[in-house]
Amino acid sequence: MSLAQVHYTSAAPGDEGTAGRFTVVGPGVSGALLAELEPLLRYELPEGVADHPSDGELRSLPQAFTYAALSDGSRLVSRSVPVRATGGGVGPGVRFHAHGVHLPPGVPLPGDRLPVEAWRSPHWVAVTPGGAIPDPLTLPPGPTAVSEGLDDFAVSRGPWLAAVLADLRRASEPTESGGRPVVLVERQCADVARWLGLASVTLPRESAERLTFTTYTRRPGSSAARVVGVLPEDAEAARAAGLRVHVCAGQPPSGGGTGDAWAATAARVWRSRSPELFREARELPGEPFAAGPLAVTALCAGIALGPDERAAAAGWAADRPYALDAKRTGQLVEALTSPGIDDRTGLEFDAAGRLFGALEGRCPAAVTAPLAAMLVTEAVRGGNGSLELPRRDAFVGPEGAAVAERLAPEILTELSDAAGTRSAERTVQLLRVARLLGVDGTDALPGVVDRLAPALLAEAAAEAGTDTPDFAPALLELLDEQFEVRTALLGALDRIAPQDPGAVARFLERVTLPFTGTQALPHLRMCAEVPGAMATLGGDRAAVWHRVLRAAGLSPFAEPLVLRTAVGLVWEDRAPTVEEARLLLDAATSDSHRVAGTWARLVDAALGAPAAEPSATGTPAGPPAASTDEAAALAHDLLRGFPGEIGGRERAGLLLLDLVRELRTGAPEPGWAETVRTLCAQAEPVEPALRERAHAALVERLLAPDRPGAELYDFVHGDDAELIAAYDRTARTETVRTRLRTQPAYAADCFTVWTAHPHAGRTWPPVAAALLDEVLRPAVRAMSAEDVAEVEATVGRTGSSGRADAFRTWNRSSTLGRLGRRIAGRVRRG
Repeated sequence: MSLAQVHYTSAAPGDEGTAGRFTVVGPGVSGALLAELEPLLRYELPEGVADHPSDGELRSLPQAFTYAALSDGSRLVSRSVPVRATGGGVGPGVRFHAHGVHLPPGVPLPGDRLPVEAWRSPHWVAVTPGGAIPDPLTLPPGPTAVSEGLDDFAVSRGPWLAAVLADLRRASEPTESGGRPVVLVERQCADVARWLGLASVTLPRESAERLTFTTYTRRPGSSAARVVGVLPEDAEAARAAGLRVHVCAGQPPSGGGTGDAWAATAARVWRSRSPELFREARELPGEPFAAGPLAVTALCAGIALGPDERAAAAGWAADRPYALDAKRTGQLVEALTSPGIDDRTGLEFDAAGRLFGALEGRCPAAVTAPLAAMLVTEAVRGGNGSLELPRRDAFVGPEGAAVAERLAPEILTELSDAAGTRSAERTVQLLRVARLLGVDGTDALPGVVDRLAPALLAEAAAEAGTDTPDFAPALLELLDEQFEVRTALLGALDRIAPQDPGAVARFLERVTLPFTGTQALPHLRMCAEVPGAMATLGGDRAAVWHRVLRAAGLSPFAEPLVLRTAVGLVWEDRAPTVEEARLLLDAATSDSHRVAGTWARLVDAALGAPAAEPSATGTPAGPPAASTDEAAALAHDLLRGFPGEIGGRERAGLLLLDLVRELRTGAPEPGWAETVRTLCAQAEPVEPALRERAHAALVERLLAPDRPGAELYDFVHGDDAELIAAYDRTARTETVRTRLRTQPAYAADCFTVWTAHPHAGRTWPPVAAALLDEVLRPAVRAMSAEDVAEVEATVGRTGSSGRADAFRTWNRSSTLGRLGRRIAGRVRRG
């Protein structure tokens, strides 16, 4: 079909206010469409053009070759060129002429060509024709001028290729609005057209057709095209407009790549002068701009690629192991494993491992053997612990023998290095590779697992925020593959468990080790049992302890260390209660606790037992709490059972508790107060509850009716402020007050004691006076006259007549005080 053509030229002299005018308009082009075409056809001269340029200068001026999409779905292909003026125009001596072809919606170019191919069409004209002219889009068969020399051009633009192709690809996407064009800065607009020629070969057909462009403009910021060309002098204005600018006419760019593996591969294909590979790559399955198909095609053609592109090729082939024939598969493996490559990355090795897994069993061993050798070499020399290693049968034959001979000394040397700081993941990888290659590491194995076991625990603790440690998958594969390693490592972990059972238990919660076989492993079994026991039995730690101990399958009499593991699991961060400590002590002999070291936990339980609970009035209760008696009894048994182990402040503390027991149940050695003071000093820093318990037991005994006078004398004259304060608190308890009110003999005894030592130091006299006035006086007031008389008589019998007179005087002053207050009240009422 014949396409409508339009011609537009500079304004004639006298057409002020206009930039140009249409001189020819083909059929079917409406006036509304002409208004849309006019700004696309206009031409603006570069700066600095001579008033009357020579023919050569005129020919060197840029030409604007444009491909534009119009609002009604039609398109415009046009060329705007400067021409010598015959009068008027856009500049002195220079005018422009635009020749355009209108393509209705859905109508392709003649011959199904791409628009850029019409760049050098001989049918473009620079004057308004007098009659019909050939359609400039009707091109002769074969490659047009724009396709000639693209290889040379691509090589000359090598430093910019990847970045420009990446942007041209993005500009060709369907969602690209076209409002922010890619700017190509070239000295010649023909080079901009060549860039578009490169894009037309590199991109899929539908993408290239979406790439609207103009090879020259002075105003890139207002262009609706997706790609625009500008001269170097206009590059800064394009940058100021925030556009993506590629200055391809100056110094090559410095820095890294684009991060676009497809564009980097495409650039290498062009620099290798192999554009036919783009067509081959498009025949392979995959997304249009996936790097994998193009990278595979390039590698099979012998083109060297970078690590990201090789990784893309290996990953694509791993996902589609049947997409390549045997020949190309061999070529790809050969390219990936080339000995001349020295920049492989972890990502590339991971992709190569996936490829090996996909090809193994589908291809002859001779094809996959180079991949296997490369992977294990990297595992040993590169330290890549995440590699998916091949199976053992990949290394049979001469290839495997050669790899083993090369790597075995390195593996054994590193495994035997006791001073090395390698990670657990590294050790696991080396052990796996050693088995793959048939390297005999029997002699080094005990030392290896003894270093590996604590490293596993330490690294798992360091990764506490994750569900599973990074090394776990490889470790479980190692244990599944190698029975001797599994046996040795589980044994090493079992030996470690008594030292830090909590750490081992937390490790087993995150890494499920296979220890369900015939190995005893009592400590590991206990560590594995404790989470379930705690979840089931809750806060009953004694029941948890029994269940965990049963999981060991051994008696603590036969294997005392199970005691240490069980105690560490159940009471890891705290001391047992006194009741729990008694359970532990009775569960095994003192020899078992001595070997296990658990006697120290029992000592902590005794020394850390709480004091007696306070009464409802806020003062300590009279009788000791049950736990107090049990703690004292426990201390007594511990001192007898571990005389050689308990020393220092712990021994003093237990002796203090034992003294509490004797003060409450027996007849301790004389010198109670001094003994309490001495043991408290030796037990420093003494637990507050223990100090309080010892003081309370002492003063309770001193307040008892049968206390020895000598002990009371020593106590009063010792002038110990803390002990006297404890005596004062206990004397004010309800228990003592009740005894004073109901037992005249006890009241007489207290009166005698509280008045007998008026000059015993500084602390005792004010305390005794306060107790007489605030504790004894209210008790005597509450007595009957007969009881008061008995108190007086008892004071006289146990003391002297002077003491009885003192009591009468003290009591009379109280009575007179009451009588005086009564009389004063009556006077006030009168």
